[in-house]
Amino acid sequence: MNPATLKPWFSTLQQTIVSHLEAFDGKLFQTDSWERPGGGGGLTRVIEEGNFFERGGVNFSHVMGEAMPASATAHRPELAGRRFEAMGVSLVLHPRNPHCPTVHMNVRCFLALAEGKAPVWWFGGGMDLTPYYPLEEDVRHFHATCKAAILPFGGEAEYARLKDWCDRYFFLKHRNEPRGVGGLFFDDLGADGQTDFDTAFGLTQSVGNAFLPAYLPIIERRKDLAFDERERDFQAYRRGRYVEFNLVFDRGTLFGLQSGGRTESILMSMPPMVKWRYDWHPEPGSAEARLYEDYLRPRDWA
Repeated sequence: MNPATLKPWFSTLQQTIVSHLEAFDGKLFQTDSWERPGGGGGLTRVIEEGNFFERGGVNFSHVMGEAMPASATAHRPELAGRRFEAMGVSLVLHPRNPHCPTVHMNVRCFLALAEGKAPVWWFGGGMDLTPYYPLEEDVRHFHATCKAAILPFGGEAEYARLKDWCDRYFFLKHRNEPRGVGGLFFDDLGADGQTDFDTAFGLTQSVGNAFLPAYLPIIERRKDLAFDERERDFQAYRRGRYVEFNLVFDRGTLFGLQSGGRTESILMSMPPMVKWRYDWHPEPGSAEARLYEDYLRPRDWA
């Protein structure tokens, strides 16, 4: 398996997503091409202070290194010391309107190499939704689209496995709460030899291609909803959970920083305005309380 053969698909996915988001927002993304000193590079596409998106980024990277970073070998210690090659597309979008959810998606592949040993490859990725004032229709749509992307690659059982993996992965252990309403997450697909390359790449493509139909209809429906300072304040508070997860638990962030990746591109996922409060709790019966009571718990949304 040669990751270079995958590059056209990843690059096209990035451009397709950016083109649709630019058409939706009305403002163009900034384009920033970069090279990594240790090998490889990428293309960062960022929008800030758009008409709809307060901040967002859609990144493509293709990097190489002489030794797998600790974040990549923590659950695969047998790969420590191997050379690596990694490629993928990662995005995070932060709308200004608190009635429109933050969203994350990434798809990636890894190759671990060592002299005299067979190459080890795997795919990973997924997407998840982080609403502030969610509506059940939107959450169900997002999950139904995720489910449709997985059904051809293992049916109901595989969808349930990746949905549950997402619920467990995007969980803030120190807060004992989910980051959002979940979606899909998978990693190490193909590394154990149980999934062939075409199936693993096909599932990864299906997830990447499902992003726009999963997310765009939601923000189309909600983009013109009125909001006030109280709702913006709560959005900033909940964005703090996003920052905590990305800096403490997220494998992609840790891999990028530990592998000497480009810091500006890695941290483009951070929201532009965030607030923390001491021991704050929502008022009982409020719209803010409903987020915790009705949405921040695993459910079979699809």
